[in-house]
Amino acid sequence: MFDGRSGVAGRLSAEGLSLSGALPVFTQSAALCYRIKCGAPEILLITTRRAQRWIIPKGWLINGLSAPETAAREAWEEAGVLGKCGTESLGRFAYVKKRSNNASALCLVDVFPLFVQQMETRFPEAGKRRRKWHSPEKASAKVSSPELAALLDGFGGHTH
Repeated sequence: MFDGRSGVAGRLSAEGLSLSGALPVFTQSAALCYRIKCGAPEILLITTRRAQRWIIPKGWLINGLSAPETAAREAWEEAGVLGKCGTESLGRFAYVKKRSNNASALCLVDVFPLFVQQMETRFPEAGKRRRKWHSPEKASAKVSSPELAALLDGFGGHTH
């Protein structure tokens, strides 16, 4: 797992992997959007725009915003949620992104917890994605990335 708390994380930096020359490496930021319902955490998953696979909101780092601020912005744009975003990463996962010029890139995604306080029906990508709440275990089973699945499965909610 690409977890920020493991010894592996030091070897999985964008800079270190870029030097390996295999693929270009980019850093992204993601929001693990959650709520507490009946005393248990629920995680919000959204679909990708094209393939309709289940993911969490994520995107490229935004100039002038920190990684957690970027995660919160992506949560608004892609899922229509507002809330309190934690400043400490829960961990990191990696995936290979196929870009429009058909060149692949390795993306390292830092995941930040976002306690959902408000959910809107009108938001920038409302007509392009579906969204659904799941238990951590069910959310884990729905995503294709094993590293993200491990982060979701191990999520127990945070102080909000």
